[in-house]
Amino acid sequence: MSNYSKNISRQLNSKLNEILADLPDFVRMFFVGIDATTAIKTRIAYATDLRTFFTYLIDESILPNTKSVDAITLKQIDDLDSMFIERYLAYLSQYKKPNDDTVYTNSNSAKARKLSSIRSMYRYFYKKGAIKNNPSLLVDMPKKKEKPIVRLEVEESADLLDSIESGEHLSKTQKRYHNKTSVRDLAIITLMLGTGIRISECVGLDIADINFADSSFRVTRKGGNDEILYFGEEVKEALEDYLKLRNKIIALPGEESALFLSLQKKRMQVSSVQKMLKKYIDGAVPLKNISPHKLRSTFGTNLYRETGDIYLVADVLGHKDVNTTRKHYAAGSEELRKAAAKNIKLR
Repeated sequence: MSNYSKNISRQLNSKLNEILADLPDFVRMFFVGIDATTAIKTRIAYATDLRTFFTYLIDESILPNTKSVDAITLKQIDDLDSMFIERYLAYLSQYKKPNDDTVYTNSNSAKARKLSSIRSMYRYFYKKGAIKNNPSLLVDMPKKKEKPIVRLEVEESADLLDSIESGEHLSKTQKRYHNKTSVRDLAIITLMLGTGIRISECVGLDIADINFADSSFRVTRKGGNDEILYFGEEVKEALEDYLKLRNKIIALPGEESALFLSLQKKRMQVSSVQKMLKKYIDGAVPLKNISPHKLRSTFGTNLYRETGDIYLVADVLGHKDVNTTRKHYAAGSEELRKAAAKNIKLR
């Protein structure tokens, strides 16, 4: 794991511990129990969701004689009826916090995630025999609206890469910096389109992670594990062109190992790449809302169209559950089946 990845991991663990400090003691037992099987960002999401749930129980006076979140006991959680959890989900639709005029809302998707966090906690303690009831299982999961998968078509990917090279659609202000950043920007977008890596994985890359001898690179996945991925000729060419320039740049102290540098000679951040991509997308593909994650979807779709192997796609994208991959690339599967049907000749 690179120093950058280690620093990010320390920051995330610090954030988790900050949230846990406000929660009951028994919740910390839960997080110790799931430490080895969940990613740090998942644990942060769980902790945030549980804090919201416990705060609701206190603010709505559902737990008698309990005035603060950290005073909630596991027995009180065991004694809760499923109707209280259903009322909580209804409350999440639109609510205000004490001494705060802000109106908070949650979509069904957000409610489903919060219910999943509650279910995970109940499931852990029920499995350990620490509680006798699991009312969360009696609560129906809110129905989530399926969003259409947005991705770039082959022609659109080509238009995007052409736009990065030429700067054709940029404003006058943007064009002032284009000659300084176009090679770097092309390398980043080509790498993401050509390998499907996450934006966080991309900005975390070090120069030493790239191995041109076998067209591979080392990437630190969401769970902190290092994996080796491979790239094709177009990605190789874009990276080689960029490294000719990168090797001439003297990075700021502590940033020397970073592959992709900002104009301030510091490692690029996720937000910087997001803004950079939007700048080119607005001109090249204005009718689509393409984020860095959509580049990942584009790669996954292209790989599945080429191979028809959903397990290979899941492996390359770093999905632990192939059903996640199948869900996102079902449309591609339909296209393959249609193409296969047309290829059948009867006479």
